[in-house]
Amino acid sequence: MEQGIDISPLIDMVFILLIFFMVSTTFVKDLKLDLERPTANSSERASSKALRVHIAGSGELFVDGQPVRPWMLESRVRDHIKTAANKAVLVVTDRRVASERLIEVVDQCRLAGAADVGVATEKEAG
Repeated sequence: MEQGIDISPLIDMVFILLIFFMVSTTFVKDLKLDLERPTANSSERASSKALRVHIAGSGELFVDGQPVRPWMLESRVRDHIKTAANKAVLVVTDRRVASERLIEVVDQCRLAGAADVGVATEKEAG
C-alpha cells in the first residue's frame, strides 16, 4: 500500500493567500497614455494621494483622468485640492513635451494653491 502526501489543502491555502494579497494591495491608477517619462537621478517616491495632472505628448491635459482645457486647469486643480487633505500635485508628462508647456502647467498648479508640485520621472513609483 502506497502512502502519499495530499497537497490539495496546500494548494487551497496558496490560492487563498494569493487572493488576499491581490485584494489588499492598493494600486495607483495611471491614465492609459503612452508616455516616456523624463529621467532624474534625484527622484523620490511620490505620494499616492497626490492629485495627478497628465500632459500627453500631443499637449492634451488631464486632471485625475478627466480631460481639461488649458485655460480651465487652474480652476480645476483649485477645486480638487480645496477639499483634499493632501495639497500635493504630481505632473506626469512625456519627455517630448516642450519645457514651456511643463512650466506653464506647474505654474498654474502653484497659482491654484498646491503646496507641493512635482514632476514624475521614470523612477517615480507611488
